[in-house]
Amino acid sequence: MRKYNSLRDISIDIREGNINCSQLVEYYLDNIEEKAYLNAFLEVYKDEAKQQAALIDQKIRKGTAGRLAGMVIGIKDVLCYKDHSLQCSSRILDGFKSQFTATAVQRLIDEDVIIIGRINCDEFAMGSSNENSAFGPVRNEIDTERVPGGSSGGSAVAVQADLCLAALGTDTGGSVRQPAAFCGIIGLKPTYSRISRYGLTAYASSFDTIGILTSDIFDNALLLQIMAGKDEYDSTVSGIPVPDYTTHLQYGKKAKIAYIKETLEDPRIDREIQEKTREVLVFLEKEGHTVEAIEYPLLDFVLPTYYILTTAEASSNLSRYDGVKYGYRSPNTIDLESMYKKSRSEGFGEEVQRRILLGTFILSASYYDAYYTKAQKVRRIIRDRTLEILEKYDFIALPTTPTTAFKIGEVKNPLDMYFEDLLTVQASVAGNPAISIPVGTDSKGLPVGFQLMSGYFKETELLGISKYILDNYKKGND
Repeated sequence: MRKYNSLRDISIDIREGNINCSQLVEYYLDNIEEKAYLNAFLEVYKDEAKQQAALIDQKIRKGTAGRLAGMVIGIKDVLCYKDHSLQCSSRILDGFKSQFTATAVQRLIDEDVIIIGRINCDEFAMGSSNENSAFGPVRNEIDTERVPGGSSGGSAVAVQADLCLAALGTDTGGSVRQPAAFCGIIGLKPTYSRISRYGLTAYASSFDTIGILTSDIFDNALLLQIMAGKDEYDSTVSGIPVPDYTTHLQYGKKAKIAYIKETLEDPRIDREIQEKTREVLVFLEKEGHTVEAIEYPLLDFVLPTYYILTTAEASSNLSRYDGVKYGYRSPNTIDLESMYKKSRSEGFGEEVQRRILLGTFILSASYYDAYYTKAQKVRRIIRDRTLEILEKYDFIALPTTPTTAFKIGEVKNPLDMYFEDLLTVQASVAGNPAISIPVGTDSKGLPVGFQLMSGYFKETELLGISKYILDNYKKGND
């Protein structure tokens, strides 16, 4: 069976009788088994996926199938799926099974998507390389000695390596966009509150966003359209009507695009990535779009603001994992206090412990105003400045990552690892939608991502301009 990059191609072949859902599932299951060395999946729902495929094949014959019939996806191991294991790639949740299904996941199931398995990630979505999983690192298929990015690295590799057609990830500070860039696929972080967080394991609640990883922009738009919108189980989700993203993918007007000057001059950002970003901007300018450099002096403040606030929220959110009601409980305890301490120190990995400790320090009485309160004020300034730019321009353009995929074990200093989020955290701090699209490779053959941000709830425009670039940039540079 040939590799499919889009649901449209699959739907055509199903309609013409060339394939069916059962054959598709078998194809993906074979690929998962053959490429098990990538360590993308923590659990494969083999029998269940086959049963679901047979059921959907019947629906297709009857003409009652949903919009996602023929789409096989994987879900990141932070999303609840009733009666299925949920571990957040951590030992602290050993043995835990979800008692309900996340709203976003349920909406896909209702449209006849086939979930093929649970995907590896950085523990509790904390990481930029997918090396923090309790179940070992995920490997980039392009070079298995390199990371796929994080924290949704397993989701990105699952799409990259043809283990499923699409995958759900989460983006708190770039955890969909960065792995998409490292793996050469499309990664969308919608506006904060566009998709319900009900059933998403909390890391930093005021940042967490369910994101989408695909090879095709139409598939990304369709998944967003189905998952987005009001939810009675989540009071923080937006009630703004959901447009038909899939019918507005043709970008016919001339855009005004601002690019952050500092990102193309900063010596810490890989020169080849800067050059590739300039090439895309020159292409857009030649196509008649307005492309202007802007200064953004807040760039160096975005990353510390992000880490102060997210570690504080993580400290609070992760306090519920204590070995009492569910998950891992240390067998080496003598009293209640030792049970708490040992269960958490043995169950959580090093990076999660580091962020909990940092967050606890930030929230302590002596430092709350000095760090947390001040960071909230800076967050508002960052948000306001971003919105000011987007009142004048349609999009903000910048590289997705400061480097291409690095080798497993290469980045040892936590601060150097945090630096990998430099270019993605602005959209997360401000709450704006952002997307990473593949625009070629560097001299080592490693993918380079191009990132675009737009105003709140302007995913239609963001997806449209992304499709325009994907369809035309390569032609213009051949």
